[in-house]
Amino acid sequence: MNSIASNRLIISSGEKIDDGRSNARNLAEAQTNEEYTIKEIKSVDEDLKNFLFTLGCYKGETVTVLSVLCENYIISVKDARYSIDKDLAEAIIV
Repeated sequence: MNSIASNRLIISSGEKIDDGRSNARNLAEAQTNEEYTIKEIKSVDEDLKNFLFTLGCYKGETVTVLSVLCENYIISVKDARYSIDKDLAEAIIV
């Protein structure tokens, strides 16, 4: 049986390869230039939730990670670009 090691996955030849790239759980794990739909904002801090809401980050809205530099995420929401830190990116569940 032939197997290939790729991105911490071991798969047998002939099987479908799933490296998890399209299955990001939050924006910190998202691929750049790929559009995601926000499923929820996961935080106990109401001020944080309200802040993200003012940016347009709420359930059902689409968001794209444009770039990542030193734990700063440039995102696009509603034709606007914002810079958020890793903590905010982890709170946005996609």
